[in-house]
Amino acid sequence: MAHQIILTDQAPAPIGPYSQAVKAGNTVYVSGQIPLDAAGQLVEGDVAAQTHQVLKNMTAVLAAAGLTLTDVVKCSIFVKDLSNFATINQVYGSYFDEATAPARETVEVARLPRDVQVEISCIAVGT
Repeated sequence: MAHQIILTDQAPAPIGPYSQAVKAGNTVYVSGQIPLDAAGQLVEGDVAAQTHQVLKNMTAVLAAAGLTLTDVVKCSIFVKDLSNFATINQVYGSYFDEATAPARETVEVARLPRDVQVEISCIAVGT
């Protein structure tokens, strides 16, 4: 199956050998997004501000693929400190409707790129 590379200037450019997202058939695989703005600058602020930026980036990448957050079927959340889970979850919940929220896991990790607090990737399915 052929695949299409998704790239938008509305989210930070990849900082390594990967794509912002890849579309294969009706499925879009969005790479982990960290709290960089579209210019590639780290967003200052607490874990809530970082989580908002991550989800804004994810939204922009999905839009470039012709999808929205309502098309997301699975998210993976990586956090530097699981004690921030409640804050991250509150921000995340403002982007997803609890009744139709995607499947998800949240994992604490030792370190994330650029020493950020949170990274989120997702899988979305269009029609």
